[in-house]
Amino acid sequence: MSGDRPFVILNTAVTADGKIDTIARQGAVISSASDWERVDRLRAESDAIMVGGRTLLGEDPRLLVKSPSLREERLARGLEENPIKVGILTKIDDPADGPTLHVGSRFVTAGPARRVIFTSGLSSAEQIERLRKLGVEVLVAGERRVDLAEALRRLVSMGVKKLLVEGGSTLNAELLRQRLIDEIYLYVAPLIFEGASAPTLADGPGLQRNEAIRLRLLDVEKMEDGAVLLHYALRDTET
Repeated sequence: MSGDRPFVILNTAVTADGKIDTIARQGAVISSASDWERVDRLRAESDAIMVGGRTLLGEDPRLLVKSPSLREERLARGLEENPIKVGILTKIDDPADGPTLHVGSRFVTAGPARRVIFTSGLSSAEQIERLRKLGVEVLVAGERRVDLAEALRRLVSMGVKKLLVEGGSTLNAELLRQRLIDEIYLYVAPLIFEGASAPTLADGPGLQRNEAIRLRLLDVEKMEDGAVLLHYALRDTET
């Protein structure tokens, strides 16, 4: 990690065959109740939670700390009740992407929480103003796609020291490719989804073997539900 970006943790749940959703891409539940408690604590320990456009629009997540006691702990530490909610949208309103953020979206309405959208120059001034009228902070970072390194730098200026990334696969892949992830928590559920088109932890264009992103195992935990929790750090150099 460098001083111009937060410490970035990627958390995701996958099936035993590496899928983060079914071919329907409707946010299939993979984690157990006990794992959701772990994720809730990760959220409470973070300054911001980031998701990509498909997750933001397709799943309409609340991105809040659920536990009242964890929210109280944050308040006692002088923090806001919930972390900053961050979405990455290349183009705010794109008919090809289907749903859009609107006044009833849980990203917009669920809170209290600060809401930030990073977008690119493909979003029009009218689209940006529409979201700002909903109380969302909209920042342009990049011309034709969101410059993720720039977005992370801007989050630092907002006081974000620890960022939790919760997908989806395109955002994960790009952050990993740019080496903008520090640690990964991977909950591997005892499930098989199959499906060549079902999303994985990191999709995107793919890497050659000599470009593979190397990980260092920090911890392994066997869960009572038959799942395994893997904790990795990214390795910066070949060994």
